Amino acid sequence: MPTNKPEVSDNVKVVVRCRPLNQKEKMMGHKHAVTVDEIRGTITVNKLETPHEPPKTFTFDTVFGPESKQLDVYNLTARPIIDSVLEGYNGTIFAYGQTGTGKTYTMEGVRAVPEQRGIIPNSFAHVFGHIAKAEGDTRFLVRVSYLEIYNEEVRDLLGKDQMQRLEVKERPDVGVYIKDLSGYVVNNADDMDRIMTLGHKNRSVGATNMNEHSSRSHAIFTITIECSEKGADGNQHVRMGKLHLVDLAGSERQGKTGATGQRLKEATKINLSLSTLGNVISALVDGKSTHVPYRNSKLTRLLQDSLGGNSKTMMCANIGPADYNYDETISTLRYANRAKNIKNKARINEDPKDALLRQFQKEIEELKKKLEEGKKKKVSPDKMVQMQAKIEEERKALEAKLDMEEEERNKARAELEKREKDLFQAQQEHHHLLEKLSALEKKVIVGGVDLLAKAEEQEKLLEESNNELEERRRRADQLRKELEEKERLDIEEQYTSLQEEAQGKTKKLKKVWTMLMAAKSEMADLQQEHHREIEGLLENIRQLSRELRLQMLIIDNFIPQEYQVGVLWSFKECFKL
Repeated sequence: MPTNKPEVSDNVKVVVRCRPLNQKEKMMGHKHAVTVDEIRGTITVNKLETPHEPPKTFTFDTVFGPESKQLDVYNLTARPIIDSVLEGYNGTIFAYGQTGTGKTYTMEGVRAVPEQRGIIPNSFAHVFGHIAKAEGDTRFLVRVSYLEIYNEEVRDLLGKDQMQRLEVKERPDVGVYIKDLSGYVVNNADDMDRIMTLGHKNRSVGATNMNEHSSRSHAIFTITIECSEKGADGNQHVRMGKLHLVDLAGSERQGKTGATGQRLKEATKINLSLSTLGNVISALVDGKSTHVPYRNSKLTRLLQDSLGGNSKTMMCANIGPADYNYDETISTLRYANRAKNIKNKARINEDPKDALLRQFQKEIEELKKKLEEGKKKKVSPDKMVQMQAKIEEERKALEAKLDMEEEERNKARAELEKREKDLFQAQQEHHHLLEKLSALEKKVIVGGVDLLAKAEEQEKLLEESNNELEERRRRADQLRKELEEKERLDIEEQYTSLQEEAQGKTKKLKKVWTMLMAAKSEMADLQQEHHREIEGLLENIRQLSRELRLQMLIIDNFIPQEYQVGVLWSFKECFKL
């Protein structure tokens, strides 16, 4: 039904998750450099090699320490986004961070263990749990697609040919979309899980020094949920929400990953697209920028609505706790700190032109009408048997009339065969209409029907975890208020003697001095990070220049002059977005 809800202007929600030290880091003697304060929502990073340097503290919407549970992460971060998608908003959840920090674990987890499932599989149970609780006259259509961006090429992970390069297109009425991307209608959470497993097998992964199963591509799993309800005006109204679940490849440094050959080429493309993502975030946050470089990479083009557009977006920044990853951790936290200032304007997608639900419902009504008309003309089974028997009798009588002219006999036989054929066709058409109607009705899900199957247990786990979280959140809020009150009293303290006042002022002076040192240290770090980014970009440019020179050398030496124009044209087309 029409909602009449205005646009919702909201900042991108940013959460940070810190994984525990892994076995390799423990064996190498690395120490914890990250402190997570879940109550205050802060992450503090210490530079252990220079103890005199003040620690750096960042504040986010929510933070998770090494002991955090998958269900808690889902309920606190993803649940509100998916609830909005079920209302008809667009939603995006993406994980960002250095390679090996647990992005894929956060997004996918271990699907065989209910407690360790990530955001994507938990969202399946959530979606169909909502449908099962909906009103009986509400209709739903759920479809999914799965793609990856590998070396700046968009590939369909569910298509017949995963190596085929797909084109990114844009239409005023639809927005940015992928031409020829396959989509599948699903009826339950198990269907979704099977499709995701199939796509995951086709994804590009490889081993590096920092991660044995490093994702070498960005992956986007999209769930489109269409919902049809009768409005106050008596008409059916369709809402359509799209949920993009994005697992980004990790940013990496060649010196740490030891990437060479194909892995180095992949790393160059990954870093370039992530650098463009950073530029887009900076341009959106900086009020002076008149141009946002969405078109500079396939990733930012596809996430155009998610960053500064029509979407509710949550970014999960994943970090490692080890001291040797200090620079990468600080870089990720600064990246995330900028992203939380992006403003989106989300709106409910009502009666969209590309909705399939209305089209399916129309086809179902037409098929029912045809079947109803067929029933009026339909011959009863007994009558059908009588007609077949009569045709058989007439055939025998026809054969018995030996004195009949051959031409007349052939004519009569042809007429009998035609009647038999018409009878058979009528039966086949009726059967075909029933099959088509059944197939379409299976695609349209009726609200209130229990579709959870195996996912029912997962939905129950999510609900229990959410209830427990609510209680913990209430206690955390109370504790936060007490801490804030204590800090306020410290600031407003009254002095009873000059000595106390001197001590108090000295304490505040030390605090201000520490803040000044932290600001200076931050400035120096920013300059170093800027220098590293420039060096990284220059290295990427050098790598791409080497590839370009190699391609041109091959073209000049092995392709005849008359064909070179066409080859160069195709070569340029490869770099078009």
